[in-house]
Amino acid sequence: MNAAGQGSAGNVIAAICSLFIPGLGQLVQGRFLKAVLMFVLAGVLWVFWMGWIIHLWSILDAAMFKPNH
Repeated sequence: MNAAGQGSAGNVIAAICSLFIPGLGQLVQGRFLKAVLMFVLAGVLWVFWMGWIIHLWSILDAAMFKPNH
């Protein structure tokens, strides 16, 4: 069984990390470019009160991540 598969403890931890800081969950999973994208988009959109959309996307993306192994 893959430890980083959907529903695994690793994905739960990553989703919790993204709950606090958008992109942190992706960083924990080793997806640096996606982490930077989530963080920057959320930061830019919070200026327009729309950052919550990216924030939620970040959490869901971390929770549902399946590596291509």
